[in-house]
Amino acid sequence: MVLRTFGWSLAVTALGLAFAAWQWGWEAFGIVLILSVLEISLSFDNAVVNAGILKKMNAFWQRIFLTLGILIAVFGMRLVFPVVIVAISAEVGPVEAVRLALDEPERYEALVTDAHPAIAAFGGMFLLMIFLDFILEDRDIKWLAWLERPLAKLGKIDMLAVCLALIALLATAMTFATHAHVSTGHADKTATVLLSGVAGLITYLVVGGLSGYFEDRLEEEEEHAHEEEEKARAEGRPVSAVALAGKAAFFLFLYLEVLDASFSFDGVIGAFAITNHIFWMALGLGIGAMYVRSITVYLVRQGTLDDYVYLEHGAHYAIGALAAILLITIQHQISEIVTGLIGVVLIAASFVASVRRNKALAASEAAEVAPDEKAEVPSGA
Repeated sequence: MVLRTFGWSLAVTALGLAFAAWQWGWEAFGIVLILSVLEISLSFDNAVVNAGILKKMNAFWQRIFLTLGILIAVFGMRLVFPVVIVAISAEVGPVEAVRLALDEPERYEALVTDAHPAIAAFGGMFLLMIFLDFILEDRDIKWLAWLERPLAKLGKIDMLAVCLALIALLATAMTFATHAHVSTGHADKTATVLLSGVAGLITYLVVGGLSGYFEDRLEEEEEHAHEEEEKARAEGRPVSAVALAGKAAFFLFLYLEVLDASFSFDGVIGAFAITNHIFWMALGLGIGAMYVRSITVYLVRQGTLDDYVYLEHGAHYAIGALAAILLITIQHQISEIVTGLIGVVLIAASFVASVRRNKALAASEAAEVAPDEKAEVPSGA
């Protein structure tokens, strides 16, 4: 079951890492591996959400999502999107950006270095909004309760996340952006950082709005399907589950694609905090995307969701760390290995905390059962 579900992902991983080591050396191997781990960890909640929705679709639309959807996810969001970001920021065409990366790596590196303040401001604001919206929401399960409880109370203030993000952008523009790191040394990129940061904020709000729109349409379709089912039963007519699934399938598919794109933004933009090499980025994120799809299929087939409740927290703390690092790298250079390891450590810590929580709950349940069993033993036995 596991090998059948994850077979393609394992094969792509082996080929991708081998190609990176053969083509660019062990540094590329390490960066691609870190990007893969980060993408899987940051998109774990994506797989969980996808599984919850995908199980409502019939077999045909499940295959559509797992075939056409994977092409859009891997080639669209993980390969084309990074190239488009570099092309827009460096003010060259997408084809020219790829050609420069292949034929003139030194010039490409200079262009990307000059464009990095804009990329970092855009990505930093987008990731910061994801982190703030998560940390300011009151959740039943809290990992770092000493921090999350007071922030959840503050989160009741309307538009607080947007206000905090704009304050962070202004602070960045007045500090790091005044001596931004470029290929020729340092330059004042205040206007660029402000413009790009606002664009990142707007992009987040638009993507969130689209996801909300399709989610509302999905709820309407499901409610209508439920009403039709109840009406058919009342009239004694047979209920066609396939027809009902097919009627809502289009909106389910669109909703899943928009949702997948919104989840992909954090991985793609966070990757710029680790490397500007579009081919390393595409390899690492592509491997991670394959695993996200495999995890989705596994969860649907098993019919259960993993119980690592703090993993989502760890992923969002990693997103917050990547957002801060992106804004800092506008002026200061930070090693890619350090950047990648920070996210991996945070996610690993949340995983370990989840395992400990599960063991503690199991021990507590066992302790509650033990006295009852002891009471049933006859005296003198």
